[in-house]
Amino acid sequence: MRAEQNILKNLDWATIIIWFVMVMAGWLTIYAACYDYEHTRIFDMSMRYGQQLVWIAVASVFAILLIAIDTKFYGSIAIPLYVLMIGLLILTIFVAPEVKGSHSWIQIGGFRFQPAELAKYATALCLAKYMSSYGYNIKNSKNFLVTALIIGLPMLIIIAQQETGSALVFAVFILVLFREGLDGDFLIYGALAILFFVLVIKFNNIPLPPDAPIVEHYGYMIVFIIAVLTGIFLIFHYTGDIPMFNVYAITNASIWVLGIILKLIKADLLSYTLISEVSFAASALLFFIYAIIRRSRVHLRVILFFILTAGLCFAADYAFNNVLQPHQQIRIKVVMGLEDDPQGAGYNVRQAQIAIGSGGLTGKGFLNGTQTKLNYVPEQDTDFIFCTIGEETGFLGTTFIVLLYVVFISRLVYLAERQRTPFSRIYGYSVASIFFFHFCINIGMVIGLLPVIGIPLPFFSYGGSSMIAFTILLFTFIKLDTRHTETMAT
Repeated sequence: MRAEQNILKNLDWATIIIWFVMVMAGWLTIYAACYDYEHTRIFDMSMRYGQQLVWIAVASVFAILLIAIDTKFYGSIAIPLYVLMIGLLILTIFVAPEVKGSHSWIQIGGFRFQPAELAKYATALCLAKYMSSYGYNIKNSKNFLVTALIIGLPMLIIIAQQETGSALVFAVFILVLFREGLDGDFLIYGALAILFFVLVIKFNNIPLPPDAPIVEHYGYMIVFIIAVLTGIFLIFHYTGDIPMFNVYAITNASIWVLGIILKLIKADLLSYTLISEVSFAASALLFFIYAIIRRSRVHLRVILFFILTAGLCFAADYAFNNVLQPHQQIRIKVVMGLEDDPQGAGYNVRQAQIAIGSGGLTGKGFLNGTQTKLNYVPEQDTDFIFCTIGEETGFLGTTFIVLLYVVFISRLVYLAERQRTPFSRIYGYSVASIFFFHFCINIGMVIGLLPVIGIPLPFFSYGGSSMIAFTILLFTFIKLDTRHTETMAT
């Protein structure tokens, strides 16, 4: 009896109250999004809001069970659960029916669920288990590769299911790695990789007139210029090697001047793209020779940066045109302003923006959203549920929800930081990172800042798989946090 009282006393009730508020607000929002004048009862089980109440009840049972389980259990099941989920993800590719172009839902009778949702939980536990093992050091090459494999394996399998949005969630685990000692330079390189990817897609897909002075691969040229300038910064930042800095700058400038002169003399001989590529290759060769002579790790790192940048450019272009599905390509082009498709790929976002904008400061009132009631916004009770909030509660309501998530995620970070064991801390940061990703991406795609990739808003979007998975993810951490004042073996 005393043990049960201690557990209840040590529970972080502030986080549980925030969870309860979000779940209830989400349920009411689903009711508003699906409201039907012929089915006005909020407990109508034939409607989605009635069904969501069932999922909330099931999730609550899981929450209670998770709190009752001993904390050591989570460490013991981490690896077996991960292996089981990998097998289930692979099986899903072959047995799942096609739903909106993807094979990611397993159906058993009238019930269906998405294994990718639970795979986030299994990956978070496995990552925490491995990274908290004795002697682990993320700067060790073997440890880093195994960690990358734990994160990347489910990601690749889910991509094979044609569920790109769910796969991208796993990339957010890199934030956990930085907390555990990953070199901050990787964050800079990651930001540059995203920038280069966007630039290649953006400018390589701009249609140019037949007589344009700059022929194909416009994006490559821009990326190469930025990469060369970044190389100069890296050299100066890491070594202060002024002579090498001058040689590097003079070499690139000379190639560019010579190339531009040849371009002006023989317009059909060279393109600015080719000039960029030659300059880039010359820089890499120069640094390779210099690094061998000096045996400099810094210069080898710069060479690797050049090689990976070049590879990323070609890979991004190839992946966009040959790996992404046509509907995914169009969504990205719409966000980047390369195409305007108001009746196709851009329809959902445009209608969501209209709905949110029509809410004004205080909104139209509960159940009074015209965009919602007339079903102008597809998926308004799942991926686009934020537009229902915006239309009916206005700027004040959306601001409250955003602040609620900010407080919630900040609270998770605070709880993670106060943990006494690496296992609990790493798992806590994994949970916070997953919620942070879903929050940012979902709202970003609804208001048109990001492509539509089918990411639900936690505890608000309709769905049993997501409701149960997010609750399990959260309450496992809440249970682990009950031992934050003790040293616990994992």
